[in-house]
Amino acid sequence: MHGTADDHDSAPPGLRERKKRRTRQAIATAALRLFAERGYEETTIAEIAAAADVSPRTFFSYFPSKEDVVFAEIDDRLAEVSEQLRRTPGETPMETIRRSVIDVLAALVAEHGEYGAVQIALIQERPGLRAQALQRMLNTQEQIEALLRDLCPDLAEIDAVAASGVAIGGMQAVVAHCRREGYDPLSMRRALDRAVDIVERGLASVDALTRPSR
Repeated sequence: MHGTADDHDSAPPGLRERKKRRTRQAIATAALRLFAERGYEETTIAEIAAAADVSPRTFFSYFPSKEDVVFAEIDDRLAEVSEQLRRTPGETPMETIRRSVIDVLAALVAEHGEYGAVQIALIQERPGLRAQALQRMLNTQEQIEALLRDLCPDLAEIDAVAASGVAIGGMQAVVAHCRREGYDPLSMRRALDRAVDIVERGLASVDALTRPSR
């Protein structure tokens, strides 16, 4: 029998959240698999729900539309950025950024491996999805800019704008390239490590990002 969004309300909060994450991931993975096998337009929400062993009602409790399911893990990983970007005493903003990026991207690499190229192709081929991807990227850049200014109150406005643009643009480009070209997890991780090095070297010219906190 298909589950519903309310099936696990009696579970402890931690367990309930883990089950919700698993359900969300199952729906997203089922959707990408069906998109690869049948095509995006040909796949219905009812078919995605059935493949994930949930009801259509449960699908809509996790995703407002079929378009949103394409961005599931991207949205999840971006939501973690603000949680990860918390400066610890003695750590420079640059160290905070590197630690946060590595943690988030490590999770990103682990998801939807064989369907990563499908996700990228869908975004590139469909104007509606491409517009959503651009909006998500712009929103994330603004969030990172605000977080950087919280981390570094003396960070110049243009420095914050440029630093967030370099970080988000660079990492997005590398992830898209690796998925499009079908990199295996190890090769993708190496590519991401290299991308982080390049981003870090570029941001090192911003003095406020290299001073440790008190």
